[in-house]
Amino acid sequence: MNIDWTEEQRMLAKTLEEFADSELAPKAEALDEKEEFNDAAFRKMGGLGLLGITASEEYGGSGMGAIEATMVMDIFGARCASTTLSYLAHSILCVNNLYENASPEQKKKYLPKLISGEHIGAMAMTEPGAGSDALGLQTRAVKKGNKYILNGSKTYITNGTVADTLVVYARTGTAKKEISTFIVEKGFKGFRVGRKLHKMGMRASPTAELAFEDCEVPAENLVGHENDSIAHMMRNLNIERITISGISVGIARACLAYSTKYASERSQFGKPIGQFQMVQERLAEMATNTAAADALLYKCAKAFAAGNRDMSLGAKAKLFCAQIATKAGLDAIQILGGYGYMKEYPVERYMRDAKLMEIGAGTNEVMRLIIARELIPE
Repeated sequence: MNIDWTEEQRMLAKTLEEFADSELAPKAEALDEKEEFNDAAFRKMGGLGLLGITASEEYGGSGMGAIEATMVMDIFGARCASTTLSYLAHSILCVNNLYENASPEQKKKYLPKLISGEHIGAMAMTEPGAGSDALGLQTRAVKKGNKYILNGSKTYITNGTVADTLVVYARTGTAKKEISTFIVEKGFKGFRVGRKLHKMGMRASPTAELAFEDCEVPAENLVGHENDSIAHMMRNLNIERITISGISVGIARACLAYSTKYASERSQFGKPIGQFQMVQERLAEMATNTAAADALLYKCAKAFAAGNRDMSLGAKAKLFCAQIATKAGLDAIQILGGYGYMKEYPVERYMRDAKLMEIGAGTNEVMRLIIARELIPE
C-alpha cells in the first residue's frame, strides 16, 4: 500500500488481515456458490469497531476517516469482495450517511445499534427507471399530518434482504432536485422487500428490490429538511466511490498473488509457465497496474481526509481501479488457462466480482463525464 502509514494504521492493517484471513477468506467460495450472506462475520465486525469506522466514539464508532475506511475495503476485498460490498453499503452508504447528515436525535436512536452490529443498514437510491440518472427517481413522499407516505420502488439495493435500517431517497416536490432523505425501518407499515436478485458476481452480498406501498414514515425520520438531499447524495457518493475503489484494488491484488503463485508451480513443456515471456508480460502489467491503482486510490483517500471534496477524486479512483480489477481478473483466468475457467479456482470469482465495480456507484461512463466536466466546464 503506497502510503506512509501511522503506527495506528499499521496496527489496523494487521487486525484487518487477521480477521479477513480467519472470517472471510475460508467462507468466500461456499458463500458465493450458495448466494449466502456472511452474517456471523458481519456481526463480529461490530465488536472490532469497523461498522462505524467513520463515526465518532460518541455513538460507538471508531472516529477514523476515508483512509482507514479504504484500507478495510482493500484488505477485505482481497479475501471476499461480496462481504466487503455489503460492508460498504452498511458502513458508508448508511452509517456514514446518517453520521454526516442526520440530526443528533436520529443519530442517537439509530447509530449505536448499526455500529454494534445489532442492526444491518442499507441505502436505497436506484430505481427501475433511474440508475445513472439519480435525479430521475420517482419514489414519492407526501406529508400527511405527522407522517410521510412513501410510494414507489427501488432496485439493486445491496443488503436489501437483511437490512433493519435503510436510508431512502424520495421525491418531495415537482422540480428535479426536490428530493429528500428518510430513515425507514424494516417493520414500517407499507414497506416490503421484493424479490432477491441473482447476480453474476458479488453473489454473497444480498441484492433486492424494495417496494413502498403507502409506507408510513414518521415525520421525525426526515433527514435534514425537505428538498435538500442533493447535497447529501453528492457528499456520500464521493466517499463511496473512493472507498469502493479499495475493493477493486483488493481484487487486483488477489489476482496478482494467485496468478504469480500458479505461474511458479504450473509446468508445461518441461518448465514453469512463469518462465514464458507472454505469461511474464501479463504478470508484469498486472503488478504495474495494481501498484498504480493503489497509489491513485490512497492519494484520493488522503485528499478527501484532508478536506478536499472535489467530485473528480472519487471518479478518478473508481474509474481507474475498476478497470484495473476487471483486467486483472481476465488476465488471471488466461494465465490459469482451462483451470482459470473452473469454479475450483478463485480467479473466475475475482473476475465476476470485479465487473460490478465498473457499474455500481456510478458507471465507468458516468465517471468519465465527471472527470471531463472538470477539465472542460460546461
